[in-house]
Amino acid sequence: MTLIDSPPDTDTRFVGLAAEIGAVAAKHAAEHDRDATFVSEAYALMRDRGYLALAVPVELGGLGASFKQVCHAQAELARHDGATALACAMHQYLTLMQVYRRRKGAPDAEAVLRRIADDGIVIATSGGSDWLWPTTTAVEVGGGYLINGRKAFCSQSPGATVVATCAVLGEGAGAEVIHFSVPFAAEGVRIEETWDTLGMRGTASHDVVIEDVVIPADKITGRRPYGEFGGPLAAAAMHFAPVVGATYYGIGAGARAIAVAAATAGTRGPTALANLPRVQRAVGLMDTRLRVAWWALMGAVDELGEDYTCDPTTLNTVMIAKRQAVTAAIEVVDLAMDVVGGRAFYRRFPLERAYRDVRAGAFHPFTPELTLTYAGKLALGDSGVTE
Repeated sequence: MTLIDSPPDTDTRFVGLAAEIGAVAAKHAAEHDRDATFVSEAYALMRDRGYLALAVPVELGGLGASFKQVCHAQAELARHDGATALACAMHQYLTLMQVYRRRKGAPDAEAVLRRIADDGIVIATSGGSDWLWPTTTAVEVGGGYLINGRKAFCSQSPGATVVATCAVLGEGAGAEVIHFSVPFAAEGVRIEETWDTLGMRGTASHDVVIEDVVIPADKITGRRPYGEFGGPLAAAAMHFAPVVGATYYGIGAGARAIAVAAATAGTRGPTALANLPRVQRAVGLMDTRLRVAWWALMGAVDELGEDYTCDPTTLNTVMIAKRQAVTAAIEVVDLAMDVVGGRAFYRRFPLERAYRDVRAGAFHPFTPELTLTYAGKLALGDSGVTE
């Protein structure tokens, strides 16, 4: 099955590459899910085929994928294995953010993009745990900042080379948050294998501990007031939403394909699954939910345009689309389970893993509920984020 209602070929240019990687990921998905180990085989192929430089402009050594093309590729990858796609999504959205920063004149962005393409750096993030109030501390020292703390939910940490993160500087009303990256190879940085979860187990989203690491002052990439949704965090969230939304859409599309294959297999008599009205309705509802979700995601990216700016209205647009994709994906997986019946309850059946993996979508910021609150606050004249 291809993506439902796929746009012209230019948008699906990298779907074949994603499918190639996805086929490898699918072969190992069950073992990584069982053991909560990292999806290393897929990452090895991503490095070999340039997929980790997907969004890096061609003139800087990458594949030059657009925002929309990244979403198409990630949706296809997720059809094969949600954990591989979600782990990779963290690197992809941060790469897109560097493309945005370069366009906006950030002096360091081009060097980062060249390192992704030439040196193969892979960027992890602690954004899901830091959010507005990071607990990691920064203390001014000569020429830089001494960083100490622990970061949770660092997806793909075993396969990454740097982690994009932040720390709080100062206390009280004057406290601010500084943003920076830390190499995993730096002395004082270690991964603690804490990832033992319901789903998305192959992402290996372990804790990262940072102890007495000095970050030079010229490596600080952004600042914001402590507890406020400032520029660096907003820019990250804006690029995160469509890519992660497409990833969960892909999990739903994969579940739909499994359900349809099960319903059309075997006998074709009046009692066959494909001839039962309840199954026909369920498949129709799955397709409806997926179509609307994909229209939302692609419509949001189209609405951004080529020269978009990170502002509350833009953020609201992409978060609404992500909410639509996540909630639709959860519903579609549930419907697929109903169509297949008791077989779907077995660990050996891929829908069981999809059922668990897709639940993670409800926890990413903005959560579905916070998205509604933010949209309402924005309509009522308040653009602040408070949780």
